[in-house]
Amino acid sequence: MLNQKEIKRLRVICHVPLLALCLSSAAWAQNMTPNPATTMPASKAATQGAKEQQDMKNSMMTNHMDKMNQMTMSGDVDKDFASMMKMHHQHGVEMAQMHLKNGKSPEMKKMAKQIIASQNKEISQIDAWLSKQK
Repeated sequence: MLNQKEIKRLRVICHVPLLALCLSSAAWAQNMTPNPATTMPASKAATQGAKEQQDMKNSMMTNHMDKMNQMTMSGDVDKDFASMMKMHHQHGVEMAQMHLKNGKSPEMKKMAKQIIASQNKEISQIDAWLSKQK
């Protein structure tokens, strides 16, 4: 069984890649957001794009991080890792689906489809492993 310190350390380790993704997404979004002082008034499409970016960021920050933080740890590092990775992959699928719905780049849409396929495959593998655990 893991003690509280080990559980906290495991949570931090699992959150590091997510934090990096959040920070890089935020930096990307900041660079992609038009500067109102130097651009014409935002069109409906630009407003919609900003909303979609905010929706994706909100999804990452509220849904994903909150769910992982609220997860009850079992004390079994393997089960806890598998459960957190499943949750992490599920959120990756959700983000990729959001991109397919709203994205414009054919290259990014192709990548989103690949992410959905690979993450769903890994979720199935995790589910199979978890189902064998007692």
